[in-house]
Amino acid sequence: MKKRILIVEDDDDIASIERDYLEVGGYEVKVEENGTAGLTEALTGEYDLILLDIMLPGMDGFQIVRKLRDKIDIPIMMVTARRSDIDKIRGLGFGADDYIEKPFSPGVLVARVKSQLAQYERLKGTEERRKKISIGGITLEPDTHRIFVRGIEKVLPNKEFQLLEFLMVHADVVFSRESLYTRIWGMDSLGNTSTVPVHINRLREAVEEDPSNPKHILTIWGVGYKFKP
Repeated sequence: MKKRILIVEDDDDIASIERDYLEVGGYEVKVEENGTAGLTEALTGEYDLILLDIMLPGMDGFQIVRKLRDKIDIPIMMVTARRSDIDKIRGLGFGADDYIEKPFSPGVLVARVKSQLAQYERLKGTEERRKKISIGGITLEPDTHRIFVRGIEKVLPNKEFQLLEFLMVHADVVFSRESLYTRIWGMDSLGNTSTVPVHINRLREAVEEDPSNPKHILTIWGVGYKFKP
């Protein structure tokens, strides 16, 4: 069965390029030009990945990704013409998994989509079933992609879930920002290591009782991060 991709993009030319190359790549694609309509379609349709522009009529990409993360956990890639790291960090902070800058190579876009889908499949446990992990009131179920914090279920986007699982599996081991970036995002990722602290902060917001004074997800200054049991 073909993977389904939703493109939310108000520029007809860019949307057409994205759709054409993704369809040639073997994906089924739907395009929405309005942010509000894109959000509705994302919530009602069965999609495997969303390609989301930032500047949209009706509702911008930041608002959309924030609303989507309360409901779904499929990969979300933001497409932006902005060069500011602040915008990228905002998108990642709201729950986006990756971003790609305009203008982009259509071939690179397809490769990035393929990479995100492959990582998501691995994360969902389709290649191998992984054991449940329970430490310090945090229970993570890799094969059902569920997490419970002190008995309350939380929704984490893909990268946060994958990062938390890795840190919990290797509890009390310190990993540098560069090491975590390589392990979670991959050697061929085109982003940068500033992504890591953004996701670390999001994890703290989700699982720590007091995110400003974390007990589990610790920063070891000058070294990296670790999960303390």
